[in-house]
Amino acid sequence: MEITSETPWDGTPDISARIIVAIGRVASVLRAGMWEFATAENLNPAQAEILQLLKDRTHGVRLSWLATQLSVSPASASDSVAALVTKGLVRKDRAEDDKRATALWLTDQGKALVERMAQALGFADDAAARLNRAVQEQMLVGLFKLIAQLQKSERFPALRACLSCRFFEANKFPGSAAPHHCALVKAPLPIAFLRIDCAEQEPTDPVTERRNWEAFA
Repeated sequence: MEITSETPWDGTPDISARIIVAIGRVASVLRAGMWEFATAENLNPAQAEILQLLKDRTHGVRLSWLATQLSVSPASASDSVAALVTKGLVRKDRAEDDKRATALWLTDQGKALVERMAQALGFADDAAARLNRAVQEQMLVGLFKLIAQLQKSERFPALRACLSCRFFEANKFPGSAAPHHCALVKAPLPIAFLRIDCAEQEPTDPVTERRNWEAFA
């Protein structure tokens, strides 16, 4: 019987496994930073995350959407929202698209708190900014591709990303440095300018969205 000798690298996990571990470690550092800030502001982590999700949501959001984004029950999300309303950080009002429904917005006090939160987490942005520009672009494309794969599992919540927007025109200029086009600003869209979260995003139809993400997958 042939015995294959071990190499020094036989126990190394697959690259895919190491990528997920690395992303998890980065997420842990960001989460710890947010929790530290939240504790100082007398918030729990769920409340702090809700404030982040409401940032730049000028049309308001529904409670059910928040629950989906947080992967919690509507009742749990409702408790956190109620606490934020009491603190004066979130306001409830009639939804713009359905006056029978209720939507949520940040108050001015809530917006100011979210800005301070972003500053508290600025260490991560600073670290990414110190990377070589080419590395930054490669990482951005890689993350879009990973998100595209995760969406196939239906575990990834909806994003206000370029690829999910009705203004996004994929591969309008194939082979160029700016292959896509943004119909909102009427300009070519370089890959380096693709957004994960855009305040001006308007959802496209499901078929087009799926086609856009599949192009990255």
